Amino acid sequence: MDMRIVILGAGPAGLYLAYLIKRREPTVAVIVIEQNPADATFGFGVVFSDRALDFLREEDEATYAAIVPYMESWNDMTLCLRGERIVIDGIGFAAISRLKLLQILQAQAHSVGVVPLYGRPVKRVDELPAHDLLVGADGVNSLVRRTYADAFGAQVTHLTNRFAWFGTRKRFETLTQTFVETSDGAFNAHHYRYAPDASTFIVETDATTFARVGFAAMSEAEARRTCERIFAATLDGHGLISNNSIWRRFPIVRNKQWSHGRCVLVGDALHTAHFSIGSGTRLAMEDAIALDKALAAHAGDIPTALAAYEAARRPVLEKLVAGANGSANWYERFAQHMKLAPAEFAMSYITRSGRVDLDRLRRLSPRFVARYELDRT
Repeated sequence: MDMRIVILGAGPAGLYLAYLIKRREPTVAVIVIEQNPADATFGFGVVFSDRALDFLREEDEATYAAIVPYMESWNDMTLCLRGERIVIDGIGFAAISRLKLLQILQAQAHSVGVVPLYGRPVKRVDELPAHDLLVGADGVNSLVRRTYADAFGAQVTHLTNRFAWFGTRKRFETLTQTFVETSDGAFNAHHYRYAPDASTFIVETDATTFARVGFAAMSEAEARRTCERIFAATLDGHGLISNNSIWRRFPIVRNKQWSHGRCVLVGDALHTAHFSIGSGTRLAMEDAIALDKALAAHAGDIPTALAAYEAARRPVLEKLVAGANGSANWYERFAQHMKLAPAEFAMSYITRSGRVDLDRLRRLSPRFVARYELDRT
């Protein structure tokens, strides 16, 4: 099969797609181009829901086996509000260092002969090598999507809350959400371990509080120290670690069309899912699997393959993204929810995506539901 595929972006979506295509069809020329160095990553840990890697075990046992030994996992999650800890049993997660995940996917790509070109910024699509298919796996600020924005029907909007992504050497036993009320306003920290001695620590606040504290005028170091003071009790003497830990607003990326001519989008270039549901990386890798299957089923017919990819993947994706948007909307008003009693607050939190009702929760989290119902009597 004499074909040349260019993949722009060497994050999880781009690397994994390159591996899948080349593993299936060694004669295809797969070129992966990435603007950053191979070891550059701006996050700390990647979190998955407890069953989120089941898709990988079913589709690709080798990659699943390479990832699992480096994952930290737990069976419950914890909410902290006004000094009270509410444990929600049966809501498990697993996490891995983002850098380690990229290294594993790089190794998988190398194993089938794909050697990404790192440190190659691309300003225009016409700078890319000749290709039969161009895959935009280049993230939220996708050059491919921006170049053909009208054809894709692309729309990018931003939530109002601000968040900054830190790390810490403090070990947390579960994924924990700590909500803190200060004289300036409300803050939330999403924190979980991704290695035995390292955790992600995302600080979030609303726009009014962000302005009142004066974060916009602070250096990255000043903002880090301020967050350390706000969450001193949670950090228990540990500091926060910065890695491009600038304040952001979460982008909601939508596209009416997933492909244009011989260009197609995957991962964050195509869609985003709020970090509170731990599905972004999973969705990106599932996009790669779906696109590879469509290319295999329609060998040599790129337009038909791209249409089949969208037709098969869109219904599943839209359901998951709807849940992510429900979660994001809850966080946009988390300061209001903090006024609830702890058990009511926890119930509001766990049902925020609209995908879990009380009957299902009884099966998943019997101890939490028992406490919730007791507190209501």
